[in-house]
Amino acid sequence: MTPSESEAAAAQAERARRLRALHERDGAFVIPNPWDAGSAKLLAAMGFEALATTSAGYAFSIGRPDMEGAVTRDETFANARAIVEATELPVSADLENGFGDDPASCAETVRMAARAGLVGGSIEDASGRREAPIYPFELAVDRVRAAVRTARTLPFPFVLTARAENLLHGRIDLADTIRRLEAYAEAGADVLYAPGLKTPEDIAAVVKAVAPRPVNVVMGLAGAALSFDELQRLGVKRISVGSSLARAAYGAFLRAAHEIRADGTFTYAEAAVPFGEINAMFRG
Repeated sequence: MTPSESEAAAAQAERARRLRALHERDGAFVIPNPWDAGSAKLLAAMGFEALATTSAGYAFSIGRPDMEGAVTRDETFANARAIVEATELPVSADLENGFGDDPASCAETVRMAARAGLVGGSIEDASGRREAPIYPFELAVDRVRAAVRTARTLPFPFVLTARAENLLHGRIDLADTIRRLEAYAEAGADVLYAPGLKTPEDIAAVVKAVAPRPVNVVMGLAGAALSFDELQRLGVKRISVGSSLARAAYGAFLRAAHEIRADGTFTYAEAAVPFGEINAMFRG
């Protein structure tokens, strides 16, 4: 290992320890989701302690829909590496379904994540197929187990998050969602995550079922409007925001473009970040 490679490995290990420590300390923390290097730099400048990528936000930024196969694994890791290199913060990645159905694909995706400089990542149990959107239970558990096994071979504490995707795919079955999360915890996942949880009762039920493992909850989805303090009181450890920051940014863009196109006015610029302010954030 060359001196530069040794330094990079040491820096990655330090980031991994910081991410692990965030999950082990008291209280909750927010892990926002940048979609590119620029948004990562801005979030770091605002004082956030860790970042997580968003597959949907990245897909939108390169003009593609958020759907299975729209973004390749190589493209995903190129974007993740750009985000890693943009700041000194630990970064966890949205690794989708591991970019393959079989457990071996999940294992290889975790290895590739480590090579991209990431110190955490999530594997979901959504297949990407309309006719069978969620993997069968045993296969889903085997996939998480393979990802965990590979993560444990890395020379730093990679934080592996296992996602139960029922609620995002029309399977409003909390009992099965909890059953899956419990099995993923038993398989060794470090963090459990069921995107789509909205009510305090459902969130509390998930937190209780997998305790003491930390739970991630996503905010920014329609119908989910709990505050940081409310989520912390429910026992949530980590709060992410998925593609909502990217969608908020595009929402402002579309409103401004609509004003230009429909009204022929340019008042949107009054609410824009001043050039000097945002330029200074990137320079800093």
